[in-house]
Amino acid sequence: MIYANDPSRSSWITVPEGSDFPIQNIPFGVFIPADDIITIGTRIGNTAIDLSALHQLGYFEDLELPLDVFLQDNLNDFISLGKPHWRAVRDRIAELFDVNTKDLSSHPEHRERVLFPVEEVQMLLPVFIQDYTDFYSSREHATNVGTMFRDPNNALLPNWLHIPVGYHGRSSSIIVSGEPIRRPKGQTMPPNADKPVFGPTKRLDFELEMGFITSDGKPLGESISIEESKDYIFGMVVFNDWSARDIQKWEYVPLGPFLAKNFASSMSPWVVTMDALQPFAVEGPKQEPEVLPYLNQSGAQNYDISLEVLIAEENGEDSTIANSNYKHMYWSMAQQLAHHTINGCNINSGDLMASGTISGPTPDSYGSMLELSWNGTKPLSLKSGAQRTFIEDGDTVTMKAYSEKNGVRIGFGEVRTKVLPAQD
Repeated sequence: MIYANDPSRSSWITVPEGSDFPIQNIPFGVFIPADDIITIGTRIGNTAIDLSALHQLGYFEDLELPLDVFLQDNLNDFISLGKPHWRAVRDRIAELFDVNTKDLSSHPEHRERVLFPVEEVQMLLPVFIQDYTDFYSSREHATNVGTMFRDPNNALLPNWLHIPVGYHGRSSSIIVSGEPIRRPKGQTMPPNADKPVFGPTKRLDFELEMGFITSDGKPLGESISIEESKDYIFGMVVFNDWSARDIQKWEYVPLGPFLAKNFASSMSPWVVTMDALQPFAVEGPKQEPEVLPYLNQSGAQNYDISLEVLIAEENGEDSTIANSNYKHMYWSMAQQLAHHTINGCNINSGDLMASGTISGPTPDSYGSMLELSWNGTKPLSLKSGAQRTFIEDGDTVTMKAYSEKNGVRIGFGEVRTKVLPAQD
């Protein structure tokens, strides 16, 4: 057992019942506390913990960490230290905040420098993302889209069951939870028209996804195997990969998504480590036909992560519109990373790789409005009675994720984004 994962452990910091952030979680993020100095931190319950202050006070002195590793505006340098350091830091945090440890709890002047109410800190994007890859790895989602727009009897393209399909996306427009987006504009081809028109998208959609963040990989020309992947994946976030469906329909042939996808993607601020998620590993769907040897995996490579999507209209309350689970993913993270690097592509610390839309087997578990409203033909009702086929101006979309087992809940918090009207 990983030391920090001990399910019997409790903290001297109060953790509300049902919190995503018990002492067994210990995620990593970047925030601005009351003193306005950007720091790397973690969270227990509703308390944000300044790791740079802990380091300066000597609480990590036996871990041989660089003096400024937590005084950065992103996690990249820390991630570059590698898995043994990630685990050692997380274990030391678990020890410091254990109810039976008095090193810090008995020093009020230290606690004042280290602890902050989470509602009083400003969360920032946790990593500097040099590169972003978006996969297309949910069989249910790919089947739904193929059924909608192609032959229902041949919904999956010939390559889909043989490779984790993906594309290289734009990283500069990835934003942290809480930042609003503007409705994008672009070209669309109206039904029965003979030429395109320009204007705001009429089919703005969310995509329910999870993302994983990598460490530095191997040199250019070398690949990472499935067995090695666990040493190169730092942790996971909740990810809303916004999409403009009408723009995408017109532009995606022959090279794939462009303006329909690059206007914004939203991610949760706390990165939950793969160590914290280890107890929730499960086997994924059976893969048939048999994959090529470099993609062959064994054991529990998927994760049981419950997912929820909510929509709130302007000044309205949240309405749950979908519940899904990451365990439905056909292609695992390990397979995605192995495929991504099989040609020698190198990866960097802080690179983000997204799952693609996660849909389950039932209509209430679909991961996009495109599927939930079945291409706009089946409107959804919110609590107020308002209906939606796609996302409207003023709407706020929230995604949540958590795993739970044996009385321990490990969650991600949320990614929450409001949609503003298109810019004039």
